[in-house]
Amino acid sequence: MTTKMGIRDITRNFSILDEYDYVEIEDKKTHKLKGMFISEKYVDEVKNILKKKISQEKQKRLDKIMKYAGKFEMEDRFKGLEGIDLKTELAKAKCGM
Repeated sequence: MTTKMGIRDITRNFSILDEYDYVEIEDKKTHKLKGMFISEKYVDEVKNILKKKISQEKQKRLDKIMKYAGKFEMEDRFKGLEGIDLKTELAKAKCGM
């Protein structure tokens, strides 16, 4: 069974969650979904689904970044520089020095 409840309803009677497979928790004023309670018999399945989804999203972001990898070549005078030295050399290059 499923239902929608407000946070106040749950805190008043926490044992009511035992009756449902999942409960959508909503803000009663704005009617926005705030979260979901899932009974323990479905926890492992939901965790696996979420892990796959998060992994796919991370892979998409990585693929988006990786299409630019290796396309940048640094001038020899900047190689090996880090931090303030790199900033100084870049400033000099912008000024034509």
